[in-house]
Amino acid sequence: MVATDVPREAPSALPRRAPAEETGQDERLSAALVAGDPDALTDAYRRWGTLVHTLATRAIGDAREAEDVTQQVFLAVWRGRAGYRPERGPLVAWIVGITRRKTADALSARTRRGTLAAAAAAVAAPEPSRPEADPESALDRVLVTQALRGLTPVQRDLLCLAFYEDLTQAQIARRTGLPLGTVKSHVRRGLHRLRGSLAPDERPALRTAA
Repeated sequence: MVATDVPREAPSALPRRAPAEETGQDERLSAALVAGDPDALTDAYRRWGTLVHTLATRAIGDAREAEDVTQQVFLAVWRGRAGYRPERGPLVAWIVGITRRKTADALSARTRRGTLAAAAAAVAAPEPSRPEADPESALDRVLVTQALRGLTPVQRDLLCLAFYEDLTQAQIARRTGLPLGTVKSHVRRGLHRLRGSLAPDERPALRTAA
């Protein structure tokens, strides 16, 4: 098994061992994992994969999503194995700590996806008719909305946050969890495409705050 080949099927239950035997096995497993033995990752998954999946399912409420979290946990175990310190606690406690962090990340990502989806839905939703509204402003909004639909989903979502929630690029980065440089790059390319879609004369100015 290579480092990234964490099995997706549920690990089989192993027979219970005496505490002393389990302690000795844990120490050997920990040492092998830190030393970079790929078989140690397989053994760790077989031993604690069910525990990780159960904890993730309880926190997230979705067994399929918990499978992805379980994969992420054991990949993090492998990649971060050099950071494990046996004197700070048993290997299983370290793995549970990683599980809590990855579960929190998954819940945060779910919240961000919901926010972006709501922003994208706001673009597609028709505006309530207002007789007193300026016809030119209404036309500008229609043109911008149509142009936004021609962008990539990420560009559209980020520009929605800028146009419709009046967020700066720094605020968008904090809201979405994306690096500020990535936000700036997507916004810049999105604005460039919008300018190309709109007529250069008498169209709304397209700017976002840095």
